[in-house]
Amino acid sequence: MITSFLMKSLDRNILVVVAILVGLAILVPALNLLTAPDHPLHVPTYLVSLFGKYLTYALLALALDLVWGFCGILSLGHAAFFALGGYAMGMYLMRQIGARGSYGNPLLPDFMVFLNWKELPWFWYGFDMFWFAALMVVLVPGVLAFVFGWFAFRSRVNGVYLSIITQAMTYALLLAFFRNDMGFGGNNGLTDFKDILGFNIQANGTRATLFAISALMLALCLILTSAIVRSKYGKVLVAVRDAESRTRFLGYRVEHIKLFAFTVSAMMAGIAGALYVPQVGIINPGEFEPGNSIEVVIWTAVGGRGTLIGPIVGAVLVNGGKSIFTAAFPEFWLFALGGLFVLVTLFLPKGVVGTTGAYFAGRRAKSRARSQETSDRLAAEPMAAE
Repeated sequence: MITSFLMKSLDRNILVVVAILVGLAILVPALNLLTAPDHPLHVPTYLVSLFGKYLTYALLALALDLVWGFCGILSLGHAAFFALGGYAMGMYLMRQIGARGSYGNPLLPDFMVFLNWKELPWFWYGFDMFWFAALMVVLVPGVLAFVFGWFAFRSRVNGVYLSIITQAMTYALLLAFFRNDMGFGGNNGLTDFKDILGFNIQANGTRATLFAISALMLALCLILTSAIVRSKYGKVLVAVRDAESRTRFLGYRVEHIKLFAFTVSAMMAGIAGALYVPQVGIINPGEFEPGNSIEVVIWTAVGGRGTLIGPIVGAVLVNGGKSIFTAAFPEFWLFALGGLFVLVTLFLPKGVVGTTGAYFAGRRAKSRARSQETSDRLAAEPMAAE
């Protein structure tokens, strides 16, 4: 039943992107591990980690597209779900350090020893086990999204008001995690990771594996998201986006429809954060910055919201451009990002993928129209001759 549900989502475009992601999951690690450093096709380890980070950003943008592109919920708080998933993974990685920390404490992380903590806080229990941390990666963002959405959607908070509330939630978490007494490392966050599942996190093989897992997880979430939006529920989801009052008048519980999409989207964002942390080597309260959530909106808009593939393309393009632009003109990057958003809004309202798809759809429609005219004319000629 689940297999049938997922298979229905595999249209041609989704299949192509999934095939590309699976190919990258195989090709990039192979070029990194199996080729010599001086080989022209060799992919350096730092690029493997950089590309892996882009894939986690793409997964975050895909999560936002589910609620913004198909449900009309402009969330400015997805950075919070991303960061919570990252912190859950960071707590597991900190517990794996053990006595190898600077202070040699087998139980307490270094920052707790420095702050004179005497015992491990209760909410750190269980994070020495990977399965527990993996569960928290999706459970913590999911529960927060469910509770937040339950009150917001039942109160019929919509539009800009909902966006402001999600941003306020993110900022509140930012302030909370900055506090040293919260037990999450304060301003410095969590870093100095050693191992993941017993493997050296700095090893080339581990980096390549993390990249492959990121690519495959993005492909899996793309299939899942496509299955959701192409199902009967997805049709109702779009109806809520386009005419919420009419959908409610037809008897649908709109708050439940929104709540499911919002919760699933938060879980996907948490997974993205969990994959991000071991590849960049740190997680701190800066990930909660409201500006990060706004950037995700820009990635989605540039690629094309409501297209599934567009946010992936937008995240990779914008962050790739950011890496290049900040190296050459670091002080002008924010101006360039703002200008890009304005240009896309004015001239590419459907985003790169949406505009490209509309262009080729128009060409196909004109081609079919010309073919129909030709066939009608040829059919009419024998009748005229008679």
